[in-house]
Formats: sequence, C-alpha cells, structure tokens
Amino acid sequence: MDVLDRRLIAALQVSPRASWGEIGRVVGEHERTVARRLQRVINEGMVRVTAIYDDLRTGHGRPVHLHVQVRPGASAKVAAALSERPDTRSVYSLTGEADLGCELVAPSREMLHDIVSSEVTDISGVLQTRTQVVLHTFTTVAEWHAPFLTPEEVAELRPVYSAGPLPDQDGLSPLEKEIAELLVADGRAAFTAIAERLDVSLPTARRRAASLLDRRLLLMRAEIEPALLGLEVEAQIWLKVRPHGLDQVGLTLAAHPDVRYCAATSGTHSVIVQVVAAHEADLYRFLTNVVGPIDDVTDVNVTLITRAHKRGHLRKSGLLTLERT
Repeated sequence: MDVLDRRLIAALQVSPRASWGEIGRVVGEHERTVARRLQRVINEGMVRVTAIYDDLRTGHGRPVHLHVQVRPGASAKVAAALSERPDTRSVYSLTGEADLGCELVAPSREMLHDIVSSEVTDISGVLQTRTQVVLHTFTTVAEWHAPFLTPEEVAELRPVYSAGPLPDQDGLSPLEKEIAELLVADGRAAFTAIAERLDVSLPTARRRAASLLDRRLLLMRAEIEPALLGLEVEAQIWLKVRPHGLDQVGLTLAAHPDVRYCAATSGTHSVIVQVVAAHEADLYRFLTNVVGPIDDVTDVNVTLITRAHKRGHLRKSGLLTLERT
C-alpha cells in the first residue's frame, strides 16, 4: 500500500459509512480515485467494513480475556478451534507465558463457568487457562484509526452523534436487531437495501440505524490488519494499577493514538492495553514515555501479538480477513 491507500483507509476507519465523495473531499482526492482504491482493498479482503455491539448494554453477554497455554506444537490447532467458536471475538498468538490470547463474549455468568471450566479446556492441546473479566471499556478497536490523517481531517470526517449521557443498560427492539445484524454483515449496506430487505420504509430504516449509532449500542468498524498499514508491532500490555487510579489511567491511555483498545479487568493485572507501532523502538518509547511516568501503574507485563487468527468475529487468513463466524 502506498501513502494514499493508507490515508484513505484511515479515513474509512474514522467514518466507515462515509461516501467516497465525502472521503475524497476531505483528503483532497477525486471521488473516482477514492472509489477505485478502497473498493480494491475491500474486494481483495484486506479491509472489511462491519459493526460490533456494546455487548453489556445490548445483552449479548460479558466480554472476558482468556490466556491459554497449549501443548508444544498444538498452537495452530487450538487457535483454529477457538476461532471457530461463535462466542470468540478475537484470537491471537502471543509471546510470553500464554501461547494464545482470546477475547470471548459469554452470554451469561453460568455459561461463562461452563465455557471456561469445560468447553475450552476440553479442546485437544489446551493445558491451562486464565480468565479476566472486562469490568469497564475505555476505548474499543472500532474507535481507533491509523495515524495518517491530520486532526482537522479527522474532525471533518468523524460522524456526529447525539450528545448526552448513556444509560448503563439498554436494549434492542426486534427491528433494531435485524438492522444491526445487516450492518454487522455489511457495514456499508445502503439504507435503501436495508429497507427493502426488512420491508420497512426508507425513513424508518435510516432513523432506526441512526438510533443504534447514537446510543452507541452498535459501533461501526473498518477492520484491517495493522501490518498492512506499516504498523508491524502489536502488543498487549497488562498493567497493575492502584484502584483509586483506574479511571485516570484508563482515560489517559485510551486517548493515546497508538492505543487500539483499553479496558479494566478482574485479575492480577487490572488494565489491558492493546498498542500498535511501526517498530519495537516505538513500543519502547510508549512504555518509557507514556506508561512509565504514570505513578498509579505499579507493574507492567508486555506480550507481543505474533499473529491474529480472528478479530471482531472475523476470521483471518494471514493478513486477509475472511467471513464472520
């Protein structure tokens, strides 16, 4: 990918449903050029526009992070088995004590017990697991974009949603569930196509979809492997944080442009941060210049993601994105 490709993909990450003309106007390129380039990377499987739920508020379940140790030589088979599960959102190969990292959405506490105590451990090759439940999410991967746009371009592209506090819990109507599933399958599905598919009026389809996004029950996402954008170093950083500092640490790190994901969890390390960088030296500077000065961080554990097998419920083949489970 050249510089323009990366700028266009970053624009799509900021506003996954923006028209080619809107993106072209902001980045200073002709609409035909934008359409040709972005349609190519989408058709070739490098980029997939989808959507992810706010699992807690929509009732889909409780996100948890699993650390999985496997028998030597079994990593690929265990990763494939985990990726085939519809309740796994992400599966990674890691350096460090755990061979695999897995983000899983358990429909209930009872099912989480069954999944962790028997279903995952019954996979051939799994030796040991450790579970950390997400308590609060500071930023999601759907909100991250590659650092190839100016702040002014980002501000011009970013969709404007209704202001106001969000309820702790919300729900989806039957029609909203159908609309959400269509957007999960194709994040750029036209409102006219959604209306025809669900046999509703165009204003109804547009209004209900806007409500889902305004209430942040659904987050649009343009998924691409960071390595395709020249960001070849990806790390999961686990932090021990003093309880009184959790909010400030999470909010501070979530605002950093290198951070794709940040959440507070249960377990020995109370914050997980997923970071991308072009080189190991950049990761080192993030650790020393960004994490290091934070007084409430008392311990740091860094693991590198060596391969993504699944992200956002989308399975991977090398650097390409396959179908959703």
